Amino acid sequence: MYESIEVVEFFIEIIERMMGREITFNSSLEEMVLSAGRNDLTYVDNRRDIKKMGYDFWEHLRMQFKDDALFKRWLRDNRIDKKFLYSKSEQFPDFLFKVREHEDKLICGSLLELKDSKSGSIASFNSTIPTKQKSLEEINVINGGDLVSRIAKILDGELALAKDYYTFQRRSFYFVRTHKDNPNKIKISIVDGSFFETIPKEHLINQMFLNVLRAQLAKRKIELPPERLKEVEETISCITDQNIIASSQIIEKASVRPRLRIMAEVHPEGNPHISFYPQILEGGFNLIRQASPSVKELKEKVLQKLPEIKIFSIRHKRNGEHVVFQFKPA
Repeated sequence: MYESIEVVEFFIEIIERMMGREITFNSSLEEMVLSAGRNDLTYVDNRRDIKKMGYDFWEHLRMQFKDDALFKRWLRDNRIDKKFLYSKSEQFPDFLFKVREHEDKLICGSLLELKDSKSGSIASFNSTIPTKQKSLEEINVINGGDLVSRIAKILDGELALAKDYYTFQRRSFYFVRTHKDNPNKIKISIVDGSFFETIPKEHLINQMFLNVLRAQLAKRKIELPPERLKEVEETISCITDQNIIASSQIIEKASVRPRLRIMAEVHPEGNPHISFYPQILEGGFNLIRQASPSVKELKEKVLQKLPEIKIFSIRHKRNGEHVVFQFKPA
């Protein structure tokens, strides 16, 4: 129940602010996040534009210092360049929630990526394959640097001293809006990464390279003996680690260090906003979680806070039951 409780609280807070008319379905996704979750964020990627919205990511931390000189010294000690204070870093993810502790174990700390679209499709994943979990260690490799983890560690305070802080698996969520300019079709959901990761990413990666190989052989009309093709395919099947793929490569005599960033597009069945899932209504705001005993325990907690919520299950054709918490304004 406690695993990603901060995302449930975030969902409830957004609804309460919608009911109070502080935000609407037409508000920017960033505005929704800041309105509901501003006190529980340990990383914000676009610190430049959110400052224009009146949110200073560093304000709470700055207040702990007697003067600006001490704050600047602290920044130097923590290798935070002043130019990064209010920049758009273009790193993954867009937002990171603070970690918490329960029974001497790290919990929460979920990732949140924004996906805003004028059509019914979900915007492409440009930096990484969507998965249900990622660690800070993986995030560092994907980004080719440790800016995200350094900032998160600062804001997470003493909990960041835990020995598994960088390897702790954090749940991934995707804040999805489709038909954003059409009030008759708009849908908004916070979607569990499990809705997109229907097979292990390791298998997805090696199958992708195998598909490339087969397409190249077909294009060049090359026919390999079955035993040789099997040997090649078995070798390629070892390519499974996205962290290695995303790392910069040193190539002899090359003046550049290439690195691969895998993009992904959502299969229609992986889009909860299409007609395949008619229960996801236009004009509705949803939290979609993979079914589990802990998620089912959340039902009572959510209903106590918001009796207006409808709770039901949908069946993902490729990944089983998911529980939907749905709010539809009157």
